[in-house]
Amino acid sequence: MLHRAGTHTFARAWLAAALLAALCTAPIRTARAQAPVASTAHRVPDSMAQRALACTGCHGEQGRAQAEGYVPRLAGKPAGYLLAQLQAFRDGRRRQQTMGALLQALDDEMLAALATHFASLSLPYPPPTGAALPAADARRARELVEQGDTARRIPACQACHGQRLTGVAPHVPGLLGLPADYLIGQIGAWRTGHRHARTPDCMGDVARRLPAADISRVARWLAVQPVPNDASAAAAPPGRWPLECAGQPEATPQVAAASTSTAPAVAAQVARGAYLARVGNCAGCHTAPGGPTLAGAVRLTTPWGDVFAGNLTPDADTGLGRWSAEDFHRAMHEGRGRDGRDLVPVFPYTSFTHVARDDNDALFAYLRSLPPVSRARPAHTLRFPYGTPTILALWRGLNFRPAAALAQAPTGGLARGAYLVRGLGHCGECHAPRNATGAMTESLSGAEMPSEPWYAPSLQPAPGPAGDTRQTVTLLREGRNAHGVASGPMARVVLDSTQHWQAQDLELAARYLHSLTPRATTRAAPAGDPVLLRTGAALYADRCADCHGRDGAGVPGIYPPLAGNPGVTQASIRNLVQILAHGGFAASTAANPRPYGMPPAELSDTQTAAVLSFIRQAFGHRAATVSPLDVARAR
Repeated sequence: MLHRAGTHTFARAWLAAALLAALCTAPIRTARAQAPVASTAHRVPDSMAQRALACTGCHGEQGRAQAEGYVPRLAGKPAGYLLAQLQAFRDGRRRQQTMGALLQALDDEMLAALATHFASLSLPYPPPTGAALPAADARRARELVEQGDTARRIPACQACHGQRLTGVAPHVPGLLGLPADYLIGQIGAWRTGHRHARTPDCMGDVARRLPAADISRVARWLAVQPVPNDASAAAAPPGRWPLECAGQPEATPQVAAASTSTAPAVAAQVARGAYLARVGNCAGCHTAPGGPTLAGAVRLTTPWGDVFAGNLTPDADTGLGRWSAEDFHRAMHEGRGRDGRDLVPVFPYTSFTHVARDDNDALFAYLRSLPPVSRARPAHTLRFPYGTPTILALWRGLNFRPAAALAQAPTGGLARGAYLVRGLGHCGECHAPRNATGAMTESLSGAEMPSEPWYAPSLQPAPGPAGDTRQTVTLLREGRNAHGVASGPMARVVLDSTQHWQAQDLELAARYLHSLTPRATTRAAPAGDPVLLRTGAALYADRCADCHGRDGAGVPGIYPPLAGNPGVTQASIRNLVQILAHGGFAASTAANPRPYGMPPAELSDTQTAAVLSFIRQAFGHRAATVSPLDVARAR
């Protein structure tokens, strides 16, 4: 009842599952699992152009843009502008599902490398397209572009975008060479608040003051203007340049460094707490995009209403400033607030109850070392009776018992691995099936994310001899291993959390997972319809083979194999459908700082069903085929 939802539904709200959701195309495998087919080796250039193929699938060759009107040109845009937009898409400040999914696992350095690559491309523009405006409309548009409208307090477009309208380096984009439909859509997004900048949001103000008819006139006039042969952005004028007009976000928040200005023993405890905050990925729910570190107020949407994450900084009025270490331990161990009330289980105390007192104290010491931020948590807006004390108490009575208290955390062996996985890592919040009331079971056998288009695969090993824990460690540290890559929400978890785990902790967690009861063996499915498989084979040869190989073996360390990849043959096709629909990059990690990506495939449900059926029955696989209805449901 209380726990059934997904990311921005219950799996990320009631369960806070995005903190350590192991959604990946490479679940734990063993030595007996099928090995990839030997690859017909092909070389892949070690270049940003090759990595940027994930972008140019939609934005056109070299980022020149496609003929369609809603995908803009990237080539030659100012690097600062491109970086700001990439960060905004990744962090959800600009909302577009495919862009957000594609970029979610990339850090700022990788985004900057992509921005610099596209900014460096000096490519000719095609001739402008579109019909000329009526004379009166053209005059009005030109007046707005060159002079503005003082009566409406609308500045000239040239005032910010340059006299030639080709942009101002490094942050302001050009307006020429863009389709009218795209320009209208973006001005509309500023007008409605779907695009915004920090105050003063002058572009938003301009868009709201422009009448709809003038928006259309300006966009259509700009779209038919010729682009100069030298379309490079102008240099910024001397003095303070209004970066807000370019939509510059505030600095991307990072987990704050531990303070070392106190006594050595306290400093050591704070540093340990900072590490534990990484293990639990506290920032995943408690840091808003562009907001102060761990200051909360993050909206988590559930089918029963919205829940807001709390402020974990030591502000006395809105954060943890008046909390004691005992209060914090009670919240983690018992799921009760400082005032004794039952906490809404968006806070995953059902897992955190296993965290030892010394780790809770270290985590609290780290949170107390942060700069205090005054940021009140908005009131939850759950529909009646959800969130009422009666319902919360009833759910607790049915589903929760605090674990036996631990004074100190285990330091080694399988006990340490179990402690990390079941406790602060709270892997079960996504990977454990749920009972009828939505409570987490003990099994880590995998589960579909309710109301969420992703599947958290089983963390149990495949049947047979114990597998190689090194591959599991590599996946969690690098975001990739010999059998696949972390994808979906797990790629972001690798970026923000697991790559920062200490080597011993990763090793012990992997050993614990490999010690679990093996998952059940699945039966081989019958061969699929030959016509369906031939269609899928043709699509694979046309769309997939260049990167993944005609034999499905991929390119080691660059493009993951499909042959022998257990993520391809698992029962749920949700992850495969999402990856085909939106593409994605592997996580940019210290071991893999410049990952390669996959562009969206842009296939219909029927085409998706055909190509998935083919790869699930090719390369020695014998998994069930897929129907268009299966694909539609998985979306």
